[in-house]
Amino acid sequence: MISMTTLVAENLGKSYGDAVILEGIGFQANPGDSIAFMSPSGSGKSTLLSMLGLLLTPTTGRVVVDGVDTSTMNDKQLSKLRLENVGFVFQHTQLIGSLRAIENVTVPANFSAQGAKAKAEQAREMLCRLGLEKRLLHYPYQLSVGQKRRVALARALVMDPPIVIADEPTNDLDAESRNSVADALFDRCAQSGILLFATHDEELASRATRIMRLDGKTFKEV
Repeated sequence: MISMTTLVAENLGKSYGDAVILEGIGFQANPGDSIAFMSPSGSGKSTLLSMLGLLLTPTTGRVVVDGVDTSTMNDKQLSKLRLENVGFVFQHTQLIGSLRAIENVTVPANFSAQGAKAKAEQAREMLCRLGLEKRLLHYPYQLSVGQKRRVALARALVMDPPIVIADEPTNDLDAESRNSVADALFDRCAQSGILLFATHDEELASRATRIMRLDGKTFKEV
């Protein structure tokens, strides 16, 4: 069951030395919202998602999750907040090569009180729903790009996070894989979850409740 929460970005910005990557980004995401972030490659979408997902510290501004100012939290507190509230679909999947598909999906549960065994059945159901019922025991090297992405998606969803963050989730996928990934992502919004994703795919973006495009060094809603 997905718990309901909110995410607020306030004046977010990121710089490296004198190089300003992003600045002045602000928005609020509520349960049921899906927001597509669109911009050319290399312009800061992944950086923004990393800040929103509490993986990267903003140079300016803050991220507030369910009323909690995350800029005041230490690393241990941030890790706990991420585990309980955020699921990631990374652009390059970041699967663990020594683990089978179903074991990769249950990795986040190893860091929770529930443990991986408690999530094994849910992991199996997710992989089957994504068309991977014959790949449960396969290692990443035995999977196609599309299959790896679907395993990564199941891993992001297995803890029922209220916020899902996805970086180019349908990139390089065939039509069937693209549709199954997109449907699973947007199903989270139907369950009152929040979906934040970066994409070049106009068709995928059109399914979002909101679209934000790069304008200079910031993202603005269109």
